Amino acid sequence: MSKDKTPDKSGRDSHYATLRRNVRDAKRERGEIPTPQQKRQKSNKDWKPPQLQPEQVFLYGLHTVRAAIDNPERRLVKLSVTQNAFARLDIGEAEALKFPVEFVAPQDIDNVLGPEAIHQGVMLETRALPARRLDALKNSPLLLVLDQVTDPHNVGAIMRSAVAFGAGAIITTQRHSPTESGVLAKSASGALELIPYIQITNLADAVAELHKLGFQTIGLDSEGPAPIEGTFRGDRVALVLGSEGKGLRQKTRETVSDLARLDMPGEIKSLNVSNAAAVALYATRQHLAKVK
Repeated sequence: MSKDKTPDKSGRDSHYATLRRNVRDAKRERGEIPTPQQKRQKSNKDWKPPQLQPEQVFLYGLHTVRAAIDNPERRLVKLSVTQNAFARLDIGEAEALKFPVEFVAPQDIDNVLGPEAIHQGVMLETRALPARRLDALKNSPLLLVLDQVTDPHNVGAIMRSAVAFGAGAIITTQRHSPTESGVLAKSASGALELIPYIQITNLADAVAELHKLGFQTIGLDSEGPAPIEGTFRGDRVALVLGSEGKGLRQKTRETVSDLARLDMPGEIKSLNVSNAAAVALYATRQHLAKVK
């Protein structure tokens, strides 16, 4: 009678599958790969967003919430979390934390955030971050100014690039730009806690104030008169990017120090605003490294 000597690989395969899943989860939390859309058993078509009080913000997602908890400037109200997500947050014992922790089911978070939010089983109620003023930016050599960039996903992605390249702040208008929110924070993957997000009333006035602080303001335009690499001068630069569709407004074009373009040798001559921001930030960092 012959015996089947084929080794049982199920245990080993299961181990490697767990390792691969842990690596993917870590990359998703850091924003290095996209988080897949969660499949819901039911779509709550009757869901309506809650009426938020002034300064009330709901943040969600493991990386976003962990970054908010680590930010000493955050006023934390309550953490709603599943048992599994709390273990993954790795922030200590619930009883020892300085804010209330409520253990809930994923559906409880869905009821607040809506069925499409990728919350990973964690939601943090907080107060909005303190407002910042332009005169606090005197020591920063690199800033980003957004001229009515309205999509919170784009602004969040720009935030992440801004932190990666060491920008001192993101400046945008109070109107026609996203306020601090869970969607913005999730797209920024923790960067909202690491860079001032300054919302001003009048962009032209803000640009003029930046000039007084010694900044060269460069407006990015696909038809700008010169490549950005040949436009830099001085040791303080504020990059100005326009909205997703219309680009820079005419008033902004007339106000900035210079207009410049990103030269692209390929068939496509324009980029999404968040991608353009990343490329321009890299070019600016190259310039600033030479003038130190």
